[in-house]
Amino acid sequence: MKTLQVLGPGCRNCKRLAENVEAAAKELGIEYKLEKVTDIQSIVQAGILRIPALVVDGKMKLYGRVPSVKELKTMLA
Repeated sequence: MKTLQVLGPGCRNCKRLAENVEAAAKELGIEYKLEKVTDIQSIVQAGILRIPALVVDGKMKLYGRVPSVKELKTMLA
């Protein structure tokens, strides 16, 4: 099971990223747990300077943009 974390305060782009991540994971048929990290202190402690950000199994995959479902599928596969 993959642990997927979307870091951001809950802005429109954060929500879009979470939706796209879920769609990509479902299309790939992988088991996952999606966590939405909205606490600013936790985001800063993770070293995130631009939001939204995506962390997959503890590894930073992207920040500062919302990629397409197709692009996310390559990151999650």
